Amino acid sequence: MVRAILSFFLWPIWSIIFLAGALVYSFSILFFPSHKLHPLARILSWLFMFFGGQWFRVRGTAPDPKQGPYLYLMNHESLFDGFMMVAGIRHYFTGVGAVEQFSYPVWGYLVKKYGVIPIIRQKLKTAITSLQTLEEAIKNGTSMMIAPEGTRTLTGKMGPFKKGPFHVAINTGVTIVPVGLVGAYNAKSKNDWRIRPGVLTTVFGEPIKKKEYEHLSLSELQELIRGKISTLIDQ
Repeated sequence: MVRAILSFFLWPIWSIIFLAGALVYSFSILFFPSHKLHPLARILSWLFMFFGGQWFRVRGTAPDPKQGPYLYLMNHESLFDGFMMVAGIRHYFTGVGAVEQFSYPVWGYLVKKYGVIPIIRQKLKTAITSLQTLEEAIKNGTSMMIAPEGTRTLTGKMGPFKKGPFHVAINTGVTIVPVGLVGAYNAKSKNDWRIRPGVLTTVFGEPIKKKEYEHLSLSELQELIRGKISTLIDQ
């Protein structure tokens, strides 16, 4: 009951802050490219979490922006995940997102302008094309974020990993950064409308360079990264 009452207060406040932030970003994108607006995106992401009743913190060391590009691979818990990643990473990056997101009011416009690549998971050929676009972006120096689970967890535990992100890593030789997101599921799970105030933590693992995984098979790389993320979550 307490959580429901808190949510009745938090949702209107969060919505107002989100719409105000979206307006600021939408105006700014008219004059500056998205990669120049990452400092603004970080501030807005922090505000979106704060006014959603969450305190944000980082553990570990975010990678040096000058040593990229990177492929950030993380667990997928909540609608707060994207904000946790943007607020924690010190440079511009983008990633793939379910095509349905692009039809959402306000949010769809923002993710499109931010540079997110739409993906239709149910259509193999379209998904492959999206991943190829992602690979080209990495080769051109843009860092990427992917949740190997493909969708938010319904239980709070990591689901099976899909192969796509690991094909991308092997095909590009990009430096992989495992990331553990802690607290997001408790804050707002996929199957519960309520928000629970708390602490959101982005935990950065050590970057894994090409020479450290190029001898591994795709399935071995999957297991390596899954183990790394699991350890980060459990710290």
